[in-house]
Amino acid sequence: MANVTVYIKCDRNVEVQSEDVFLSDLGELRCSDTVVAAKLKALKVHHFGKQETKRCVISTLKLVKLMEDTCPNITVQIVGEPDVLVEWVSVDKHKGWQQWLKAALVCLVSFFGTAFTIMAYHNDVGINDVFTEVYKMVMNREPQGLNTLEVSYSLGLAAGIIVFFNHIGGRRLTKDPTPIEVAMRNYEEDVDKALIATAGREGKEEEA
Repeated sequence: MANVTVYIKCDRNVEVQSEDVFLSDLGELRCSDTVVAAKLKALKVHHFGKQETKRCVISTLKLVKLMEDTCPNITVQIVGEPDVLVEWVSVDKHKGWQQWLKAALVCLVSFFGTAFTIMAYHNDVGINDVFTEVYKMVMNREPQGLNTLEVSYSLGLAAGIIVFFNHIGGRRLTKDPTPIEVAMRNYEEDVDKALIATAGREGKEEEA
């Protein structure tokens, strides 16, 4: 069999729902020989034991060795991440109500936490005194209860939050990622890098 080149592009973070991890779970694989590609994609690279941790770091050097052992007449080109963080996630279809309960708790905490934060900030900066002074300068009299300035500020605050987070209900205002999505992606990348570095220092990284 003639020598063929295999390109593999691994992701930095991968979630699997099975105890067995195959090469196809770790990223994309391209090869001009369809038989070789199918054989390599079905290659098992790791197995999570019952008592084992549900997270591991696999070096692409191990993948190259396994691929070359399976198909000796290949040249492997790595175009993705040098290490892959694999996490085994157990999915139970019978926990629907628990997921809804978690979502409801998160919504409540977010709502009341945000409301408390806004009120605490306004109290720190003395927003009521500012509104009172602005109202007196414009209207030349003391405000009596709820006024137009406070209503306008509240509506503007809500509109600003909607525009900033780029969401109205389940719809996006633009195709750009929201600030929360950007922050979460940066956080995930930092966590992945830290876990991979820790695994390398502790010698827990699976290498060839």
